[in-house]
Amino acid sequence: MQVLWSNPIELGMTGGDVRMVKGPSDALRCLADHWPYRGPYYVAARSACRAAIDGRRTCEEARRLFLSAAEEARLKAH
Repeated sequence: MQVLWSNPIELGMTGGDVRMVKGPSDALRCLADHWPYRGPYYVAARSACRAAIDGRRTCEEARRLFLSAAEEARLKAH
């Protein structure tokens, strides 16, 4: 079963690509494959997304940390 966020995130990546991130699984793929900066929020978001998939954290906690990681990496998120 895929866990989804209440509101998807439209993420503007470097190079002009736009990705629609619908939940922790999408976020993990994005963090692994396309992330330009791997700082403390990146690590926290990755951990929170894994925990949300496993049911150890809420989806919305993972969403908040993913948004913080996007801000840390200077990516535009809506």
